[in-house]
Amino acid sequence: MRNERTFAIVGASLAGAKAAETLRADGFDGRIVLIGTETEIPYERPPLSKGLLAGDVARAALHVHPREFYTDQDIELWLGQTVQDLDRPAQELLLHDGTRLRYDRVLLATGSAPRRLTIPGSDLDGVLYLRTVEDAERLRDRLRPGSSVVVVGAGWIGAEVAASARVRGADVTVVSPAAVLLEHVLGTELGAVYRDLHADHGVRMLMGTGVLAFEGAATVERVRTSDGRLLPCDVVVVGIGALPRSALAARAGLSADDGVLVDEHLQTSDPRVFAAGDIANAFHPFYGSHLRVEHWANALNQGPVAAQSMLGAPAIHDRIPYFFSDQYDVGMEYVGHARHWDRVVFRGDPAGREFIAFWMDGDRVVAGMNVNVWDVSDAIADLIRSRGAIADRDLADPERPLTSLIPRSRDASVRSAGPSGA
Repeated sequence: MRNERTFAIVGASLAGAKAAETLRADGFDGRIVLIGTETEIPYERPPLSKGLLAGDVARAALHVHPREFYTDQDIELWLGQTVQDLDRPAQELLLHDGTRLRYDRVLLATGSAPRRLTIPGSDLDGVLYLRTVEDAERLRDRLRPGSSVVVVGAGWIGAEVAASARVRGADVTVVSPAAVLLEHVLGTELGAVYRDLHADHGVRMLMGTGVLAFEGAATVERVRTSDGRLLPCDVVVVGIGALPRSALAARAGLSADDGVLVDEHLQTSDPRVFAAGDIANAFHPFYGSHLRVEHWANALNQGPVAAQSMLGAPAIHDRIPYFFSDQYDVGMEYVGHARHWDRVVFRGDPAGREFIAFWMDGDRVVAGMNVNVWDVSDAIADLIRSRGAIADRDLADPERPLTSLIPRSRDASVRSAGPSGA
């Protein structure tokens, strides 16, 4: 006899799709409803600023599962739908068209939205943001050899869009008040590596510079900067960060602080409601505090944990944060969460863009990044988990395998914790 319980997932995202997959794989035979505001079936977002934008990846390759997967697994896809309210006392979702869906458990996986600039001209045609597959295709259509692109922002989206635009032959200028690319994540030393990488590929870098206005008749034609420059352009891409889409949770009265607060099981302050992905500010057992991480691996790994928790299993999300980026011929993986550090130790050749960097807090590794060096992210995660004292000279020595640096007394417990989530 079929289970009559209904599990609803708000957000047809990577986290939502993986949660639905896990519910079925772990034996849930009730009703699963996956609700998304976009009309596209669930897809992965990293290629939007990389392969899809550069023209190397087809739209269909982004999908988490083919459409028939949802039919075969009896997962209802409610696409192009917006959930207006979460009525917790009634255990109902109210959709924009008046539909009410009663749930037994609900997962919130609504993701994040780009921060928007509110300056003169910000509503001109050609001032674009990158979040959806439609955004990426709209931007790709404007990136032609010789077209002029101004990228506002020097974070991951800005850096990856600049690289993809250059690959397509566009003239690119990056404008940011930061001193170097990716400064807020990597610091000045590593940010300078990426600044120089883009400069070597012909990107004009206007760092330490703000944007005052976008100018043009109906379409953006110029960017006015804080130092008095006028930058002619055909298109502007704004990448200045993102905000969690947590308004639905806030209206429902769930505990929130920079996203929806959840425990290590991804359960909210309501035991019937869970959250995963960009909106989840989750308690992390290793760090002993809440973390909200806006990266692919987080959504990939939190979706299944949330599903298992919805089923009552003692699942815990405790993977060390991980993300990756590809720009030109330089690929990287970053593992860890460096709130603060006192120095960076290098193994390899930063100038040649083939190295590993370790962020150090005292004698402990708190984060590591491998650039054009592969199959080391799990070892870096093990070093972080060990909390062991490691000498700079050993980290810098390419003849010392990273696995040999894990303190022996910690080795068994570290390895039992599993990989970093790459």
